[in-house]
Amino acid sequence: MSKDPRLARAGVSGYNKPKRTPNHPKKSHVVVARSGGQVKTIRFGEQGASTAGAPKAGESHRMKMKRKSFKARHAKNIALGKMSAAYWADKVKW
Repeated sequence: MSKDPRLARAGVSGYNKPKRTPNHPKKSHVVVARSGGQVKTIRFGEQGASTAGAPKAGESHRMKMKRKSFKARHAKNIALGKMSAAYWADKVKW
């Protein structure tokens, strides 16, 4: 079985493995998402945006609210699963 050319084009090691793209003009990450038989290249995240990241002990109230707002604002799109950019942004950046 040959390797999918979309993986090489996106520069990722496999399906559902997000990668940082520091040289992309607008988007900060890329992933080749696969769910069932469907495969899709997804670019997500704003380049240079300061996101809350993973929850940390002693995290500021402002960062907690930032994370909560993002998750509430994008809840419907996150729920769509692996084929949506919001799902990957939530998983990787928030």
